[in-house]
Parts: sequence; C-alpha cells; structure tokens
Amino acid sequence: MRSLVPASASSARLHLLRSSGIDPLVVVSAVDEDAVEAAAREQDPQLSPSRLAQLLAEAKGAAVASLPHDGPPPFVLACDSVLEVDGRVHGKPGTADVARERWHRVSGRSAVLHTGHHLIDMRDGRTAGGPASATVRFASVSDAEIEGYVATGEPLHVAGGFTLDGLGAPFVESIEGHPSTVVGLCLPLLRRLLGDLGVDWWSVASGQETGVATAASASTMPRP
Repeated sequence: MRSLVPASASSARLHLLRSSGIDPLVVVSAVDEDAVEAAAREQDPQLSPSRLAQLLAEAKGAAVASLPHDGPPPFVLACDSVLEVDGRVHGKPGTADVARERWHRVSGRSAVLHTGHHLIDMRDGRTAGGPASATVRFASVSDAEIEGYVATGEPLHVAGGFTLDGLGAPFVESIEGHPSTVVGLCLPLLRRLLGDLGVDWWSVASGQETGVATAASASTMPRP
C-alpha cells in the first residue's frame, strides 16, 4: 500500500480524497504563491492562467518533496487553482472588498477554473502532472446575496472567491467539466497521473492513516 501526501491544507481537497477511498497525511507547503507568480510573470509576461496554476502546483510539490521523510516513500500530490475571468487571473480574494468586487464581476456570467496537478513518486523522483479546467456558470445574484455570502467569510480564502462544496454552491448554476476540478483536485486526472507512473488506483485508495503537519515546522515528514 502506497501513501498519498497532499501538499495542501485545503479541507475540500482532503474531503475529495477521503470520499474516493484515500485517507492521506497532509503536509502543508510554505510556498509564497505571490512570489512564485511574480517570478513566473517576469519570465513570461503572457503567462496563461492554466500554466500559472500548474507552476504553483509544481512549486508546492517540490517544497514538500524536499523535506526529509520517514517510512515507506509516499506519493506527494500538489494542486493549486485559479479562476480566469475575461482572461485575467483571480486567486483567493483575501479581503471582503475584493470578494465583493469579484462576485459583482461574475454574477450571471461564466468563468473558467483551472487546477494544476503535480504528482511526485518519492521512490525515484519521477513526476506526472498537468492542469485541468472547468467552466463555471454563475447565477445572477443580488447585492443582498453577495453581501450575505461575503459576510460568511468563506469566499475570502478560496480560489476564485467561491465554493462548489460549501456555502457558495447555491450561486453556481452549472459546471462544464468534472466538478472535482472546481473543488480543487480533478479525481479522473489524478487516476490518469497515477497510471502514468505505473500505479494502479487501488494501490493508493484504501487503508491509510490520517494526520496534519506543516512544512514550516516539521523537521521530518511524518510517517503516513
């Protein structure tokens, strides 16, 4: 049995993995997303949103994979999501004002959620990865609905300023693409990436323990 270590603190991604039969140990990366994006745009001013999502995932995966680890070598999985609106990238709003502006922008419209994936086999360092995208059709929401949602605090700290598996779900009309991509981890793509590394899905999809650690504080990667 091989363990899967998500390089993310996202409860939504953790729930996706658990609901699909994987119960992983989480090691949160300490990557500065803004710094990664700035460096990437300096090298490529025309950087696409999907490529940015992939670069962020690769940076997080590399950070966690570089930690010492104990026990059988796991797979490290890193993901990152961004929302593309009118060709522009939108990550986590961070503040109520930004979240409010974001919702006024997408109300009654479609946007594309890009999620990058980076999978590392810690036995030999081989990697597999790539972005997945899904088109999100947002409902036409009133000012009062936007204010109510922003007041919950949920949209401030999630990619694109909305959730499909939480309080934002009533304001999403439809999804074109796999819904798990919007939640932050495309499960069909993960299965294919494992296959690219010669790994059967069921070799990682059962019988694992849980736990949480941080890359900033952990001196060793805890035993999965």
